[in-house]
Amino acid sequence: MNASVMWALATGPSMPKNAQIVAIVLTNTTTLNWNANTEANLAGYEVVWRETTSPTWDHVIPVGNVTAVTLDIAKDNVQFGVRAVDKAGNRSPVAFPTVVTS
Repeated sequence: MNASVMWALATGPSMPKNAQIVAIVLTNTTTLNWNANTEANLAGYEVVWRETTSPTWDHVIPVGNVTAVTLDIAKDNVQFGVRAVDKAGNRSPVAFPTVVTS
């Protein structure tokens, strides 16, 4: 099991860097942004989220090869994350965004 997990982490894309939730103006939508990965075989990104009481990522939205997205999901009571996906379907660990207020 450990070897399998290590192999998956070694072959997958790196975690998106500088993931942020933009909260300059408070609304019921959520805007996330992050720095682009540099892997040549990058297919895109997924935004994941879960209720604050859930131990697993229960929801996934593929957002494509972009570095920002606005979702019609309120920031209240959920945790967001961003992960990279390569063309082989390997996924990076989830990057937890920091909140930007200015």
